[in-house]
Amino acid sequence: MATARRSTALARVFSLFAAVLLATGLMTGVADAKDKFRVAWTIYAGWMPWDYAAQAGVVKKWADKYGIEIEVVQVNDYVESINQYTAGSFDGCVMTNMDALTIPAAGGVDSTALIVGDFSNGNDGVVLKKKTKLADIKGQKVNLVELSVSHYLLARGLGSVGLSERDITVVNTSDADMVSAFGAADVTAAVTWNPLLSEILAKPDTHKVFDSSQIPGEIIDLMVVNTEKLKKHPALGKALVGAWYEVMATMSRDDEKGKAARLQMAKASGTDLAGYDAQLATTRMFYKPAEAVDFTKSDKLVDTMKQVAKFSFDHGLLGEGAKDAGTIGMAFPGGKSLGSKDNVKLRFDATYMAMAAEGKL
Repeated sequence: MATARRSTALARVFSLFAAVLLATGLMTGVADAKDKFRVAWTIYAGWMPWDYAAQAGVVKKWADKYGIEIEVVQVNDYVESINQYTAGSFDGCVMTNMDALTIPAAGGVDSTALIVGDFSNGNDGVVLKKKTKLADIKGQKVNLVELSVSHYLLARGLGSVGLSERDITVVNTSDADMVSAFGAADVTAAVTWNPLLSEILAKPDTHKVFDSSQIPGEIIDLMVVNTEKLKKHPALGKALVGAWYEVMATMSRDDEKGKAARLQMAKASGTDLAGYDAQLATTRMFYKPAEAVDFTKSDKLVDTMKQVAKFSFDHGLLGEGAKDAGTIGMAFPGGKSLGSKDNVKLRFDATYMAMAAEGKL
Protein backbone atom coordinates (compact mmCIF):
# COMPACT_ATOMS: atom_id res chain seq x y z
CA MET A 1 0.00 0.00 0.00
CA ALA A 2 2.88 2.35 0.82
CA THR A 3 4.35 1.73 -2.63
CA ALA A 4 1.01 2.49 -4.28
CA ARG A 5 0.63 5.74 -2.36
CA ARG A 6 4.21 6.67 -3.23
CA SER A 7 3.55 6.05 -6.96
CA THR A 8 0.40 8.17 -6.84
CA ALA A 9 2.24 10.97 -5.08
CA LEU A 10 5.04 10.87 -7.63
CA ALA A 11 2.53 10.89 -10.46
CA ARG A 12 0.89 14.01 -9.03
CA VAL A 13 4.26 15.72 -8.66
CA PHE A 14 5.17 14.82 -12.25
CA SER A 15 1.83 16.07 -13.55
CA LEU A 16 2.30 19.36 -11.72
CA PHE A 17 5.84 19.66 -13.03
CA ALA A 18 4.68 18.92 -16.58
CA ALA A 19 1.97 21.55 -16.31
CA VAL A 20 4.55 24.12 -15.28
CA LEU A 21 6.81 23.16 -18.17
CA LEU A 22 3.94 23.43 -20.63
CA ALA A 23 2.99 26.83 -19.25
CA THR A 24 6.54 28.09 -19.62
CA GLY A 25 7.01 26.56 -23.07
CA LEU A 26 9.87 24.30 -21.97
CA MET A 27 8.20 21.10 -23.18
CA THR A 28 8.35 22.27 -26.79
CA GLY A 29 8.01 18.78 -28.16
CA VAL A 30 4.56 18.52 -26.59
CA ALA A 31 3.46 22.12 -26.76
CA ASP A 32 4.31 22.45 -30.45
CA ALA A 33 2.88 19.10 -31.56
CA LYS A 34 1.10 19.54 -34.89
CA ASP A 35 -2.20 18.04 -35.96
CA LYS A 36 -1.50 15.37 -38.55
CA PHE A 37 -3.70 14.41 -41.49
CA ARG A 38 -3.57 11.87 -44.30
CA VAL A 39 -5.07 12.16 -47.77
CA ALA A 40 -5.12 9.50 -50.47
CA TRP A 41 -4.83 9.76 -54.23
CA THR A 42 -4.82 7.35 -57.18
CA ILE A 43 -3.44 7.69 -60.68
CA TYR A 44 -5.69 9.68 -63.00
CA ALA A 45 -4.93 12.66 -65.23
CA GLY A 46 -6.84 15.09 -63.04
CA TRP A 47 -5.32 13.82 -59.80
CA MET A 48 -1.64 13.72 -60.77
CA PRO A 49 -1.21 17.27 -59.39
CA TRP A 50 -1.45 15.79 -55.88
CA ASP A 51 1.65 13.71 -56.47
CA TYR A 52 3.49 16.73 -57.82
CA ALA A 53 2.29 18.88 -54.92
CA ALA A 54 3.68 16.35 -52.47
CA GLN A 55 6.97 15.70 -54.28
CA ALA A 56 7.68 19.38 -54.94
CA GLY A 57 7.05 20.34 -51.32
CA VAL A 58 3.98 22.44 -52.10
CA VAL A 59 1.77 20.53 -49.68
CA LYS A 60 4.37 20.85 -46.93
CA LYS A 61 4.69 24.57 -47.59
CA TRP A 62 0.96 25.15 -47.11
CA ALA A 63 0.69 22.73 -44.20
CA ASP A 64 3.54 24.56 -42.45
CA LYS A 65 1.76 27.85 -43.06
CA TYR A 66 -1.22 26.61 -41.05
CA GLY A 67 0.78 24.71 -38.46
CA ILE A 68 -0.28 21.20 -39.46
CA GLU A 69 1.19 18.12 -41.15
CA ILE A 70 -0.34 16.48 -44.22
CA GLU A 71 0.78 13.14 -45.61
CA VAL A 72 -0.18 12.52 -49.24
CA VAL A 73 -0.43 8.78 -49.93
CA GLN A 74 -0.75 7.00 -53.26
CA VAL A 75 -3.05 3.96 -53.25
CA ASN A 76 -2.84 1.62 -56.23
CA ASP A 77 -6.52 0.59 -56.28
CA TYR A 78 -9.02 3.40 -56.70
CA VAL A 79 -12.05 1.83 -54.99
CA GLU A 80 -9.86 0.55 -52.17
CA SER A 81 -8.62 4.09 -51.52
CA ILE A 82 -12.21 5.27 -51.04
CA ASN A 83 -12.98 2.28 -48.84
CA GLN A 84 -10.00 3.15 -46.65
CA TYR A 85 -11.16 6.76 -46.42
CA THR A 86 -14.64 5.58 -45.47
CA ALA A 87 -13.14 3.33 -42.80
CA GLY A 88 -11.27 6.29 -41.31
CA SER A 89 -7.74 5.50 -42.48
CA PHE A 90 -7.60 8.80 -44.37
CA ASP A 91 -8.97 12.26 -43.65
CA GLY A 92 -9.36 13.02 -47.33
CA CYS A 93 -9.39 11.17 -50.63
CA VAL A 94 -9.76 11.92 -54.33
CA MET A 95 -12.91 10.46 -55.89
CA THR A 96 -15.67 11.20 -58.35
CA ASN A 97 -19.01 12.73 -57.48
CA MET A 98 -20.87 9.45 -57.84
CA ASP A 99 -18.41 7.47 -55.75
CA ALA A 100 -18.53 10.14 -53.05
CA LEU A 101 -22.28 9.55 -52.83
CA THR A 102 -22.30 5.76 -53.06
CA ILE A 103 -19.36 4.83 -50.83
CA PRO A 104 -18.62 7.21 -47.94
CA ALA A 105 -21.97 9.02 -47.91
CA ALA A 106 -23.93 5.79 -48.31
CA GLY A 107 -21.70 4.32 -45.60
CA GLY A 108 -22.78 7.02 -43.17
CA VAL A 109 -19.60 9.12 -43.34
CA ASP A 110 -20.47 12.80 -43.63
CA SER A 111 -18.19 14.05 -46.40
CA THR A 112 -17.43 17.38 -48.02
CA ALA A 113 -16.33 18.00 -51.60
CA LEU A 114 -13.61 20.48 -50.68
CA ILE A 115 -12.11 20.88 -54.16
CA VAL A 116 -13.98 20.47 -57.43
CA GLY A 117 -10.93 19.91 -59.60
CA ASP A 118 -12.31 19.10 -63.02
CA PHE A 119 -14.85 17.16 -64.97
CA SER A 120 -14.10 14.45 -67.46
CA ASN A 121 -14.54 15.72 -71.01
CA GLY A 122 -13.42 12.64 -72.91
CA ASN A 123 -11.13 11.16 -70.27
CA ASP A 124 -13.51 8.26 -69.60
CA GLY A 125 -14.52 6.05 -72.47
CA VAL A 126 -16.14 2.89 -73.77
CA VAL A 127 -13.77 0.81 -75.91
CA LEU A 128 -14.48 -2.07 -78.29
CA LYS A 129 -12.21 -4.46 -80.18
CA LYS A 130 -12.80 -4.69 -83.93
CA LYS A 131 -16.05 -2.71 -83.67
CA THR A 132 -16.56 0.97 -84.34
CA LYS A 133 -20.10 1.69 -83.11
CA LEU A 134 -21.49 1.66 -79.58
CA ALA A 135 -24.53 -0.32 -80.74
CA ASP A 136 -22.13 -3.19 -81.50
CA ILE A 137 -21.65 -3.69 -77.77
CA LYS A 138 -24.95 -5.57 -77.59
CA GLY A 139 -24.45 -9.10 -76.30
CA GLN A 140 -20.86 -8.51 -75.21
CA LYS A 141 -19.18 -8.88 -71.83
CA VAL A 142 -17.93 -5.48 -70.69
CA ASN A 143 -14.99 -5.14 -68.31
CA LEU A 144 -15.21 -2.17 -65.94
CA VAL A 145 -14.97 -1.17 -62.29
CA GLU A 146 -18.48 -2.23 -61.39
CA LEU A 147 -20.77 0.39 -59.81
CA SER A 148 -18.21 3.16 -60.44
CA VAL A 149 -18.50 6.13 -62.79
CA SER A 150 -17.44 3.77 -65.57
CA HIS A 151 -20.65 1.86 -64.95
CA TYR A 152 -22.57 5.15 -64.96
CA LEU A 153 -20.92 6.19 -68.26
CA LEU A 154 -21.83 2.86 -69.81
CA ALA A 155 -25.47 3.19 -68.72
CA ARG A 156 -25.66 6.69 -70.18
CA GLY A 157 -24.09 5.46 -73.41
CA LEU A 158 -26.39 2.47 -73.73
CA GLY A 159 -29.40 4.70 -73.30
CA SER A 160 -28.21 6.93 -76.14
CA VAL A 161 -28.46 4.02 -78.62
CA GLY A 162 -31.65 2.45 -77.32
CA LEU A 163 -29.94 -0.28 -75.30
CA SER A 164 -29.93 -1.07 -71.58
CA GLU A 165 -27.78 -3.05 -69.19
CA ARG A 166 -29.90 -6.09 -69.92
CA ASP A 167 -28.25 -6.12 -73.37
CA ILE A 168 -24.72 -6.62 -72.00
CA THR A 169 -22.92 -8.46 -69.19
CA VAL A 170 -20.76 -6.51 -66.77
CA VAL A 171 -17.46 -8.08 -65.69
CA ASN A 172 -16.12 -6.39 -62.56
CA THR A 173 -12.44 -5.56 -63.09
CA SER A 174 -10.11 -3.56 -60.86
CA ASP A 175 -8.52 -0.50 -62.44
CA ALA A 176 -5.16 -2.01 -61.47
CA ASP A 177 -5.91 -5.00 -63.74
CA MET A 178 -7.78 -3.27 -66.56
CA VAL A 179 -5.01 -2.94 -69.15
CA SER A 180 -3.75 -6.51 -68.74
CA ALA A 181 -7.31 -7.85 -68.78
CA PHE A 182 -8.05 -6.11 -72.07
CA GLY A 183 -5.06 -7.83 -73.59
CA ALA A 184 -6.80 -11.20 -73.27
CA ALA A 185 -8.30 -12.53 -76.49
CA ASP A 186 -11.72 -13.11 -74.96
CA VAL A 187 -12.05 -9.56 -73.61
CA THR A 188 -13.69 -7.43 -76.29
CA ALA A 189 -15.18 -4.45 -74.47
CA ALA A 190 -14.14 -2.21 -71.59
CA VAL A 191 -14.94 1.07 -69.90
CA THR A 192 -12.17 2.95 -68.12
CA TRP A 193 -10.40 6.27 -67.61
CA ASN A 194 -7.05 7.82 -68.48
CA PRO A 195 -4.22 6.96 -68.45
CA LEU A 196 -5.58 3.39 -68.71
CA LEU A 197 -7.86 4.44 -71.56
CA SER A 198 -4.93 5.74 -73.61
CA GLU A 199 -2.97 2.53 -73.04
CA ILE A 200 -5.88 0.41 -74.21
CA LEU A 201 -6.56 2.59 -77.26
CA ALA A 202 -2.93 2.14 -78.31
CA LYS A 203 -3.64 -1.54 -78.96
CA PRO A 204 -4.37 -2.62 -82.57
CA ASP A 205 -7.93 -2.48 -83.92
CA THR A 206 -9.30 -0.88 -80.76
CA HIS A 207 -11.90 1.86 -80.93
CA LYS A 208 -13.45 4.37 -78.54
CA VAL A 209 -17.18 4.34 -79.23
CA PHE A 210 -18.50 6.62 -76.46
CA ASP A 211 -16.88 8.96 -73.98
CA SER A 212 -17.57 11.50 -71.26
CA SER A 213 -17.45 14.46 -73.66
CA GLN A 214 -20.93 13.33 -74.68
CA ILE A 215 -22.17 13.87 -71.11
CA PRO A 216 -20.11 16.96 -70.13
CA GLY A 217 -20.07 17.98 -66.48
CA GLU A 218 -21.46 14.69 -65.17
CA ILE A 219 -18.28 12.85 -64.15
CA ILE A 220 -16.67 15.24 -61.69
CA ASP A 221 -13.34 14.76 -59.95
CA LEU A 222 -13.09 15.88 -56.34
CA MET A 223 -10.94 16.05 -53.25
CA VAL A 224 -13.31 14.87 -50.54
CA VAL A 225 -12.61 15.33 -46.84
CA ASN A 226 -14.31 14.20 -43.67
CA THR A 227 -16.82 16.90 -42.75
CA GLU A 228 -16.25 16.68 -39.00
CA LYS A 229 -12.48 16.87 -39.45
CA LEU A 230 -12.90 19.92 -41.67
CA LYS A 231 -15.16 21.67 -39.16
CA LYS A 232 -12.77 20.97 -36.33
CA HIS A 233 -9.65 21.76 -38.35
CA PRO A 234 -10.32 24.42 -41.00
CA ALA A 235 -6.55 24.63 -41.44
CA LEU A 236 -6.77 21.31 -43.31
CA GLY A 237 -9.13 22.83 -45.86
CA LYS A 238 -7.04 25.97 -46.26
CA ALA A 239 -3.77 24.07 -46.71
CA LEU A 240 -5.14 21.58 -49.24
CA VAL A 241 -6.89 24.25 -51.29
CA GLY A 242 -3.87 26.55 -51.14
CA ALA A 243 -1.54 23.80 -52.32
CA TRP A 244 -3.91 22.71 -55.09
CA TYR A 245 -4.29 26.11 -56.68
CA GLU A 246 -0.59 26.85 -56.44
CA VAL A 247 0.00 23.74 -58.54
CA MET A 248 -2.85 24.69 -60.89
CA ALA A 249 -1.21 28.05 -61.52
CA THR A 250 2.12 26.36 -62.24
CA MET A 251 1.00 23.49 -64.47
CA SER A 252 -1.31 25.66 -66.60
CA ARG A 253 1.63 27.80 -67.72
CA ASP A 254 3.08 27.22 -71.18
CA ASP A 255 6.63 28.09 -70.15
CA GLU A 256 9.47 25.86 -69.02
CA LYS A 257 8.26 25.76 -65.42
CA GLY A 258 4.79 24.68 -66.46
CA LYS A 259 6.12 22.05 -68.83
CA ALA A 260 8.50 20.73 -66.16
CA ALA A 261 5.61 20.32 -63.73
CA ARG A 262 3.48 18.49 -66.28
CA LEU A 263 6.43 16.33 -67.30
CA GLN A 264 6.87 15.21 -63.69
CA MET A 265 3.16 14.34 -63.55
CA ALA A 266 3.44 12.54 -66.87
CA LYS A 267 6.31 10.36 -65.72
CA ALA A 268 4.51 9.51 -62.48
CA SER A 269 1.50 8.33 -64.48
CA GLY A 270 3.57 6.27 -66.93
CA THR A 271 3.56 8.49 -70.00
CA ASP A 272 5.47 11.39 -71.56
CA LEU A 273 4.65 15.09 -71.73
CA ALA A 274 2.79 14.78 -75.03
CA GLY A 275 0.76 11.89 -73.67
CA TYR A 276 -0.15 13.70 -70.49
CA ASP A 277 -1.02 16.91 -72.32
CA ALA A 278 -3.32 14.83 -74.53
CA GLN A 279 -5.07 13.53 -71.42
CA LEU A 280 -5.42 17.05 -70.05
CA ALA A 281 -7.00 18.07 -73.34
CA THR A 282 -9.89 15.71 -72.56
CA THR A 283 -10.14 16.92 -68.98
CA ARG A 284 -11.93 20.17 -68.18
CA MET A 285 -9.54 21.34 -65.49
CA PHE A 286 -10.64 24.25 -63.32
CA TYR A 287 -7.24 25.89 -63.20
CA LYS A 288 -8.65 29.02 -61.58
CA PRO A 289 -10.58 28.73 -58.32
CA ALA A 290 -13.25 31.15 -59.52
CA GLU A 291 -14.15 28.67 -62.28
CA ALA A 292 -14.58 25.88 -59.76
CA VAL A 293 -16.69 28.12 -57.54
CA ASP A 294 -19.03 29.02 -60.41
CA PHE A 295 -19.42 25.36 -61.37
CA THR A 296 -20.07 24.30 -57.77
CA LYS A 297 -22.73 26.99 -57.34
CA SER A 298 -24.47 26.17 -60.62
CA ASP A 299 -27.91 24.56 -60.93
CA LYS A 300 -26.31 22.14 -63.40
CA LEU A 301 -24.46 20.45 -60.54
CA VAL A 302 -27.70 19.90 -58.64
CA ASP A 303 -29.34 18.43 -61.76
CA THR A 304 -26.36 16.14 -62.33
CA MET A 305 -26.38 14.85 -58.76
CA LYS A 306 -30.11 14.20 -59.00
CA GLN A 307 -29.46 12.00 -62.02
CA VAL A 308 -26.51 10.32 -60.30
CA ALA A 309 -28.65 9.61 -57.22
CA LYS A 310 -31.30 7.95 -59.39
CA PHE A 311 -28.72 5.74 -61.10
CA SER A 312 -27.23 4.85 -57.73
CA PHE A 313 -30.59 3.95 -56.22
CA ASP A 314 -31.57 1.87 -59.25
CA HIS A 315 -28.35 -0.11 -58.82
CA GLY A 316 -28.73 -0.59 -55.07
CA LEU A 317 -25.80 1.67 -54.20
CA LEU A 318 -27.44 3.80 -51.53
CA GLY A 319 -27.60 1.10 -48.87
CA GLU A 320 -29.94 -1.74 -48.03
CA GLY A 321 -32.46 0.48 -46.25
CA ALA A 322 -32.68 3.06 -49.04
CA LYS A 323 -36.31 3.69 -49.92
CA ASP A 324 -35.70 6.06 -52.81
CA ALA A 325 -33.07 8.17 -54.59
CA GLY A 326 -33.40 10.85 -51.93
CA THR A 327 -32.44 8.66 -48.98
CA ILE A 328 -29.07 10.38 -48.70
CA GLY A 329 -29.24 14.13 -48.43
CA MET A 330 -26.89 16.39 -50.36
CA ALA A 331 -26.16 20.05 -49.65
CA PHE A 332 -25.02 22.67 -52.15
CA PRO A 333 -23.98 26.33 -51.93
CA GLY A 334 -26.73 28.87 -51.55
CA GLY A 335 -28.90 26.65 -49.38
CA LYS A 336 -29.80 24.30 -52.24
CA SER A 337 -30.27 20.64 -51.38
CA LEU A 338 -31.39 17.25 -52.63
CA GLY A 339 -32.88 14.33 -50.74
CA SER A 340 -33.33 13.93 -47.02
CA LYS A 341 -32.52 17.03 -45.00
CA ASP A 342 -32.30 14.81 -41.92
CA ASN A 343 -29.61 12.61 -43.47
CA VAL A 344 -27.23 14.97 -45.26
CA LYS A 345 -24.01 13.07 -45.86
CA LEU A 346 -22.52 14.75 -48.94
CA ARG A 347 -21.80 18.47 -49.12
CA PHE A 348 -20.50 20.53 -52.01
CA ASP A 349 -18.83 23.45 -50.28
CA ALA A 350 -17.31 26.32 -52.26
CA THR A 351 -16.13 28.20 -49.16
CA TYR A 352 -12.43 27.36 -49.33
CA MET A 353 -12.24 27.60 -53.13
CA ALA A 354 -13.84 31.05 -52.85
CA MET A 355 -11.15 32.03 -50.33
CA ALA A 356 -8.52 31.04 -52.89
CA ALA A 357 -10.31 32.99 -55.61
CA GLU A 358 -10.42 36.07 -53.38
CA GLY A 359 -6.77 35.75 -52.30
CA LYS A 360 -7.70 35.14 -48.68
CA LEU A 361 -5.68 32.00 -48.02
